[in-house]
Amino acid sequence: MNSQASPRDRILHTAHDLFYRDGIRATGIDRVIADSGVTKVTFYRHFPSKNDLVQAFLDYRHERWIAWFVDALGRHGARDGKLARAVVESMREWFESETFRGCAFINSVVELGGSLPDVLDVSRHHKQSMVDAVSMFLSASARRRGDAVTIAVAIDGAIIRAQYDETPAAALKALTRLLRDFDGV
Repeated sequence: MNSQASPRDRILHTAHDLFYRDGIRATGIDRVIADSGVTKVTFYRHFPSKNDLVQAFLDYRHERWIAWFVDALGRHGARDGKLARAVVESMREWFESETFRGCAFINSVVELGGSLPDVLDVSRHHKQSMVDAVSMFLSASARRRGDAVTIAVAIDGAIIRAQYDETPAAALKALTRLLRDFDGV
């Protein structure tokens, strides 16, 4: 992390890494404070509660992930009519990264959805943004929205499978099979 970052940014980036890697409930505020190098007073000035920090984490994660996703789809050929292949290759890129721990939004809903309704709202927004991103690369048709939702659900299934398998190979194979009708993968 950049030592020149503002205290708020240091807290947020630290919380992002810890929440995503270890889980929200497993990560205490004292750990975030210690790892970000701020005082309790500074922490609570920026984030009056852990729930405020969780909301900021999810907002930050959303912005980062959606920007990466749209970029990755483009880099892997989605603009060239090869959306299915681009989705699979984008997921391969993510699944094979050292930091992959599944979808922060699915994980957060499982962890906190019943006790923190805002998590459900921000997760729904994130998943809708994922559908919108996929939809940008589909041809205009009456089926466009439904196809984008189908692809997004397939992605979510592959994410979960990649989380619990030793390698992402089975998840990527299944995703390829599910998406084969979208552009002949």
